Amino acid sequence: MPRPLVVKVTCGAEEPERCNQALTVAATAVTAGAEVSLWLTGEAAWFGVPGRAEEFSLPHAAPLADLLATVVVGGTVTVCAQCAVRRGIGEADVLEGVRVAGAAVFTEEILRPDAQALVY
Repeated sequence: MPRPLVVKVTCGAEEPERCNQALTVAATAVTAGAEVSLWLTGEAAWFGVPGRAEEFSLPHAAPLADLLATVVVGGTVTVCAQCAVRRGIGEADVLEGVRVAGAAVFTEEILRPDAQALVY
């Protein structure tokens, strides 16, 4: 089994290629059987809110909503707690299957001895 993968995306629609690449890697890793934890931080926090991923468009790229759904079903998706608060996003505002958590949980995940962390 592949080692756990933690993917942190720090941008949203303002950097569409980088954002889409992060979700593509996370979804591909889920499909490959890896244990995946996707963190939505900064402007990417908005994609944890229903309908927001569907608004994202990037030519010649898989739909962000589909990529996100793959990770929600097969992995873990987390909206950064501080990023959520700054944007007025509460735990009741996020998609079913998405959690809100902070730096302590992120740190715990990336410090696992076998974990691989990627930041986009």
